[in-house]
Order: sequence, then structure tokens, then C-alpha cells
Amino acid sequence: MGSRFRSGVEAASHPRREWIWRESAWNDVRTKDDRFSITVAAEVARPGGRSGTEGTDRLKGLDNSAASVALQRRESIVDLVAQRGFLSVESLAERFGVTPQTIRRDVNALYDQGRVNRYHGGAGPPMGGSNVGYSARQVLQHSAKRRIARMVARHIPHGASLILNIGTTTEEVARALVGHHGLRVVTNNLNVATVLMQGDDCEIILAGGLVRNGDGGVVGEATLDLIRQFRVDFAVVGISGIDGDGTLLDYDYREVRVSQAILASARRVFLAADHSKFGRPAMVRMGSLADVHALFTDEAPPESILRVMTEVGVELHVAEQDPKDDPKAEPNGAD
Repeated sequence: MGSRFRSGVEAASHPRREWIWRESAWNDVRTKDDRFSITVAAEVARPGGRSGTEGTDRLKGLDNSAASVALQRRESIVDLVAQRGFLSVESLAERFGVTPQTIRRDVNALYDQGRVNRYHGGAGPPMGGSNVGYSARQVLQHSAKRRIARMVARHIPHGASLILNIGTTTEEVARALVGHHGLRVVTNNLNVATVLMQGDDCEIILAGGLVRNGDGGVVGEATLDLIRQFRVDFAVVGISGIDGDGTLLDYDYREVRVSQAILASARRVFLAADHSKFGRPAMVRMGSLADVHALFTDEAPPESILRVMTEVGVELHVAEQDPKDDPKAEPNGAD
């Protein structure tokens, strides 16, 4: 890891800038009105070959409180993106009470550090290859998942046949369907089957295969063989991420193969995904928004995803906030 320095002479030639040494990286922090700019020396390598930057709490001759606010804002942006997925520049500017230009500079700096992924109009989580643990996913965005589930259930008639795949969102859909009559449900999710057993009038077909200890998902060739034998009225599927171009993404190749078979086995496909999935990266391509008929979510998607939905004719259903749900009492995050 190399480092480079800039001379005090160069610093003196910039009345609005001071170079400060720290074991971090080149950093450029600006206040809302651009009254100052701080650059911290010591360039370090970052993922993807980019040079990164880190802030400092030692600002010689500058407004320490303003610099601290700027650095804290960037840390908060990183945390929010990790919790909620894609966030627009406008929403971040409104949240922090700064201009969109300030947020764009923040996003650019964080992108250079490899801490967020930069999109047109906003920021999303950095590239990653593993999902959040199942126990964490059960509580993340729980109130949003409940609202989405109730909305999906209202679009499933009594007596319907359907397939539910792996995921905590589809498990909430199963809970919302317990009061339905005459359902015939195929699933590769042990938790979905357990929930639906609480109902008095539901036929459950559980796919065989390899059971994942972590979340009760069932995958493998035997699972595929069973799913392919059916042609159902509805498929309700969850997803780990929706890319800006409408690509549906997940983490486990074996799970994705089963989900692809589910999409091909249904007359109508309902995608149930909370807002944290927008712009969230994952490794494996499951399909695209063109493969689904309706998206059920809790907040309007970003413009890039909305454009794709319009182009391919996907219905959008946004669940309203339920007074019973208190989002402040629950953590945000990924599925």
C-alpha cells in the first residue's frame, strides 16, 4: 500500500483548503454551502481498484463542527443504504436538509471509497455476494412485509392454486392467506408449509429435495422435478434484489433454478418485495421484471425501475401505511 504527499506550499496556494496528514486517504468534504474543502493525505487501495477516502475529526484552522456534520452525514448515508437499499438523491437531501448537489458529492466520495454503489439519481449498497442471515431477515422491514403480504392476499381468490417460494416475505404472505378457503399450495419452503398448516382448508404440497438448515428452504433436482409438474393460477415469489434495469437477482444458484421453474409454472406471477430490494446487488440472475405480472411493494420504485415496468407492462401495487404498524419500532434492512 503506497502513499503520496502534497507540499505545504501547494496547500498555502489554496486559501480555502488545507492538507492534513492522517493514516487514511484523500478525502474531500464540503459543507452545504461549500465554505470549505478538506483533503486528507495517504491514498489507499480500495475494492475494485479504486482509491478510497476516509474522513477526519482533526481539521486545522477550519470549522470543526461543520466538518463533523459532513462526515457524520456520509456515515449515515452508508448506514441507510445498507439498511434500505436504493435511496434517491432527493430523499437523502430532504432527510439531511442539504442540497441535492451536496448529496451527489457525498455519493461520489462514498462510491470512490467502495462503500456505496452509484446509480443515476441515487445510491445503493456496494456489490456483495452473500445474503443477510435468516434470523436477521425475519425482523428487517417486518412491518413493510406484513403490509405487502396483506395486499397480495387480497389479490388471491378463494379456491386458487398457487406456488410460494423461499423467503421471509413469502412467509408473511402465507400468514395472510391462512384465512382463505380451498387453497392448493405448492411450496419449497418448510416455514410456509408450517404456517399454512394453521388453516383448516388448505391443501399443501411440499417439494422434496435438500433442506437448507439456515432457513428451511428446499432446493435441488428433486425440487425442480416436482415444481415442473404443476401449472398453477398464481406464483408469489420474493427476491433479494431488483437491479435498475429490471433484472431480478438472488444469491443461491440452486434456489434461483427452482424460482425460475416456479415462474414458468404459473399463469400469473406476483413479485413481493419491499423497497430495500431496489438497487440491492446479488450475484445470480433469476429473471427480469418482464417475467412477472405485478409488483407488490411498500414504496414507489426508483425512476429507472418504473420505466422498465412501464415498458414491459408490470402492474404496480404499493401498500399503504397501516396505523397498527409502527415503523419506528422496527429495524430496516434487507430480505
